[in-house]
Amino acid sequence: MSFDLVLFGGTGDLAWRKLMPALFQAFRHGSLPPQGRIVGVARDDLSDEQYRSLIRSRFDQVELAKRPSAEEFDRFAALLHFLRMDLSRPQDYDRLAQTLRARGADTVVMYLATAPALFTGVCEQLAAAGLNTPNTRLVLEKPLGHDLASNRAINEAVRRVLQEKQIFRIDHYLGKPSVQNLFALRFGNALFEPLWRRETIANIQITIAEDLGVEKRGAFYDSTGALRDMVQNHALQLLCALAMEPPINAHADAIRDEKLKVLRSLTPWTVQSLGQHAIRGQYTAGRVGGQQVPGYREEPGVAPDSQTETFVALRCEIANWRWAGVPFYIRTGKRLAARDAHIVVNFRAAPHAIFDVPMGAVNRLVINLQPRDGLELHLLAQSQDSRHAARAGSPMLTPVHLNLDFTQRFGAERVGAYERLLLDVIDGRLNLFVRSDEQEEAWRWVEPLLDFWRHERNGPRPYAAGSWGPSASSAMIARDGFCWSEEC
Repeated sequence: MSFDLVLFGGTGDLAWRKLMPALFQAFRHGSLPPQGRIVGVARDDLSDEQYRSLIRSRFDQVELAKRPSAEEFDRFAALLHFLRMDLSRPQDYDRLAQTLRARGADTVVMYLATAPALFTGVCEQLAAAGLNTPNTRLVLEKPLGHDLASNRAINEAVRRVLQEKQIFRIDHYLGKPSVQNLFALRFGNALFEPLWRRETIANIQITIAEDLGVEKRGAFYDSTGALRDMVQNHALQLLCALAMEPPINAHADAIRDEKLKVLRSLTPWTVQSLGQHAIRGQYTAGRVGGQQVPGYREEPGVAPDSQTETFVALRCEIANWRWAGVPFYIRTGKRLAARDAHIVVNFRAAPHAIFDVPMGAVNRLVINLQPRDGLELHLLAQSQDSRHAARAGSPMLTPVHLNLDFTQRFGAERVGAYERLLLDVIDGRLNLFVRSDEQEEAWRWVEPLLDFWRHERNGPRPYAAGSWGPSASSAMIARDGFCWSEEC
């Protein structure tokens, strides 16, 4: 199968940091169809050779194991081409159309790694140039809009020129191997299904923590914030994977139908819950990894009086028979104590205690997403040290855990998130992509928070860089009698 992948924003940050390394890994693994062409599009005045040299220089910043040798890059570079375009000029789209029609590839992928404000205009220009053919696939990067109205406007504009089955709204978290194994854990095994419900689960925690600040993205982040950047997409998609009912099959729409039901079942925000169950914070100066780092308002591109949140902690519930009354906690932030993304499923205590159990020791399933990738099952067992207590009639249990490290089990050369997603786009598989009604429902749930924080006088709570966020986050979960995983 032949394909053309047209990368709008081909000299941008996302292209060289994520997309080109992912495409090279697919090429190295032999997964990229051999009859392919990658066309970078940008306003830069570059020849094909200059573009290849630019991409080659960027690979020096990729981790060592994923850097190409000179011979590997020369073979990969044969796929790379460049086309200078001003995205506001119709004649430039005509030149693109001529370039693509001259080759006549089986599949044409248009990847919009540009500012979301350009999505509507680019789609209209593609249609005007006759580039919205049945073999066209369009990839849209997040954030898709900044609120419900803008998201709906983009989706409507895109659907005017392409069918839903041609639109790939990318959320790279869904491409992570650990998230794929979350689906396998739930729907490929019978072990947990009888326990996956309110009668046996006390609470579920989703943490996406970063130890980095905003780096060079200060201006972008200051107009976005953690709620839009992480919660509306990544965190809610993880929540859907955890809470959805088993789909009738593994087809894309069957999976997305069940995720949509979860989003529609999220308990709506009230004045009381907005005040008690939604915490926002902003990092101040502190120490991360032994190094002193500046506060958010001292970062380049950030307004000195910024009210943008860099941390969010939420308590939410799902109003259906499986999950009624079970709190789901979502926490995400920058400049936290560690780079650590994980899900913790805390089970209820045994209904009748015949053993002594250490304070806070419960059965829990930990799904590690990054930097480790695997599963931990925390149990209670009687150790040899508790024989004396057993003779005294009060046996003591001690926490133990089973650890499945996916990297050790399956090897380090596993398919990365963007590599998997790009291959799925080329092959036309929609399972790991978000449908428009999912996105709109997520925005509908998030929007009351945006409105509430916009008018709240107090602003985000400060927290020191290198901590786990503002103390109000711990107080929120403690009111239910629980604690975050690192505090228990």
